[in-house]
Amino acid sequence: MLILSRVAAGQEMLPLVFPLFAGYTLVGPLIAIGMYELSRRREMGLDTSRTHLFDVLKSKSLGAIVVLGLVLTVVYFAWLLVALAIYKVTFGGGLPASIATLFMQLITFDLSASGPQSIGQFAVEIITTRAGWTLVLVGSGIGLVFAIVVLSLSAVSFPMLLDRQVSAWTAAQTSIRVVMANPMSMGLWGVIVAVTLVVGSLPLFVGLAIVLPVLGHATWHLYRSAVEH
Repeated sequence: MLILSRVAAGQEMLPLVFPLFAGYTLVGPLIAIGMYELSRRREMGLDTSRTHLFDVLKSKSLGAIVVLGLVLTVVYFAWLLVALAIYKVTFGGGLPASIATLFMQLITFDLSASGPQSIGQFAVEIITTRAGWTLVLVGSGIGLVFAIVVLSLSAVSFPMLLDRQVSAWTAAQTSIRVVMANPMSMGLWGVIVAVTLVVGSLPLFVGLAIVLPVLGHATWHLYRSAVEH
């Protein structure tokens, strides 16, 4: 809501809107962890009322969950920094002297030197200019790399941490092995997750109330199918 209000007020941070909203899928596995817990309880024949979403806090692997969650958060902010840097380079604003300065511009939405004045102007710049298409193509390509990294790290790691008392490193390694052993299937799964989250986000994120439980349950069963017990 803060972001939308700033856009409506004409504050020049439109180029960050797509990276901010698209990038939340990078931390989606962490957000959905409560759903994995409900799926685990359902499989065991336990009560699955929504109050048990917070049973994650009682997990013996809570420390590892926090560590892996922090890793995904760092990846998310790295994506935002890269997206901001791509925008500044393609639209001629130039990069600041240091990463720290770029980070400050990110967290303060400071694009005043090169930001568009309106949604319409920004759309025209993206669709009709060479810089706009460069931004779309380069940004999408690099975003895909970030998505592959997150998929590899988290495809089955969070469900595994709920199911077993293992380290974050062990869970991440297992997830990477699963992805490498089934690249086509896992790639298709990643596309399904991304498309489903986009569809669920369109009506002001209301659809996520339906999408997240479905994806959480599906991810749990993916883990149970992919990892031997």
